[in-house]
Amino acid sequence: MPQACDPVPEAAARCLASALASVSPGDLSAARAQMGFSLAWHIVLACLGVGLPLLTLGVEWYGVRTGRPEHRLLARRWARAMGVLFAVGAVSGTILSFELGILWPGLMGRFGQVIGLPFALEGFAFFIEAIFLGIYLYAWDRLPPRAHLLTGVPIVVAGVASAFFVVCANAWMNQPRGFTLREGRVDHVDPWAAMINPAAPPETVHMILAALMVACFLTASVYAVALLRGRRDTYHRTGFLVPFTLGAVAAPFQIAAGDWAARFLAHYQPMKLAGIEGVYRTRSHVPLTLLGYADGERLRYGLEIPDGLSLLVGYHPGTVVRGLEEVPRDQWPPVTGVHLSFDAMVGIGTFLLAMGVWLLLLWWWSRRTGTALLTPRGTRPFLLLAALAGPAAVVALECGWCVTELGRQPWIVWGVMRVSDAVNPAPGLMAGLWVVLLVYAAMTAGTVYVLRRLTRTTPVPVAPQERDVQEYPVV
Repeated sequence: MPQACDPVPEAAARCLASALASVSPGDLSAARAQMGFSLAWHIVLACLGVGLPLLTLGVEWYGVRTGRPEHRLLARRWARAMGVLFAVGAVSGTILSFELGILWPGLMGRFGQVIGLPFALEGFAFFIEAIFLGIYLYAWDRLPPRAHLLTGVPIVVAGVASAFFVVCANAWMNQPRGFTLREGRVDHVDPWAAMINPAAPPETVHMILAALMVACFLTASVYAVALLRGRRDTYHRTGFLVPFTLGAVAAPFQIAAGDWAARFLAHYQPMKLAGIEGVYRTRSHVPLTLLGYADGERLRYGLEIPDGLSLLVGYHPGTVVRGLEEVPRDQWPPVTGVHLSFDAMVGIGTFLLAMGVWLLLLWWWSRRTGTALLTPRGTRPFLLLAALAGPAAVVALECGWCVTELGRQPWIVWGVMRVSDAVNPAPGLMAGLWVVLLVYAAMTAGTVYVLRRLTRTTPVPVAPQERDVQEYPVV
């Protein structure tokens, strides 16, 4: 490690550059692994924080309207689970905020004033969500049903706003705006221009829809298992149909948003798109390659659709797609990982869309025959796949973030700062990784335990004509 730095700014800058240059590959890998694992863990809770309040309010409103106790109980259980997940998410989010400063001082030290605005606004949204969540949980039996329902509206709005502000900060890393660099120093900072950058609209829409789908399909998958075990009462049918239907409705919009995001890359981050699709040479009539892996400067063993990528990018087979040859090799992203992650995300999205179409066909058949939806006869294959839809949505979410983050490599701020220039040069980052893994393992076990205990607190009311059912986990 270098010696202590001179307090003079120029000397300090030289000292920091020397320290960053001394970072070992192991330290950089440990920092990336720690941040990646923390984000992968937290993002699932963040998605539930966006989608679960909307589901809860929707079921509560339906229960108020119909007067059915099953619906009110379903909403109350989801609300309790929502409170637990919010508390755990607050802990993991706090860990992430510390990791930004500890692991990446080069980024935050230079650009903190540029991207501080969305994080500050996210803090306000977080406190609004926390305040009204407390009111919503505490006032369940203390306010009239309609008044209680209104107290949940700010939770939904604040949850979506939190996701929006955080993703705006990430979008800035893909399209840095709102500052100028003079001799390595940040000048003329415009925080609003930085937050509302060109990548913000497609990235925020894509992420918010993904969060809604993860929350919906993950919740519905639990009740799909219950239905497979024979619990076909109103409580469990509603617990499955409400989130699954909402997730199915969001699926086609998500595919359209994904297409918007991909065409955005073609114009603003062509090298990321080239890495995603394994395009090495700039040319027209570029095929769309499914699967395969990078070997040298080509994708091997992939299924090619002639002119497919050119058609998707510019709606014409003659559209020119820029290739990785336009930048030095040390600026290429890891093509195999990014490409396969993208294919997995798109494949799972298509599967979820198909499941929505299948549910629509089941609804149409039940209307035609006059039978109840999701009767035991003939629906078992659908429910088996529906039970897998929740975990599949989580996998698609994680793959999408791999595409976003790995596709930007080696840049932490696109075209401005490399990841290796932002990492903390101090030793011991590997030890921090192991500590974080232990902390998250404990939080995972504790969260699962508490959620399972919550499912055994209140019996499920059923209509007299329905047979008795046993308790089943809600989330």
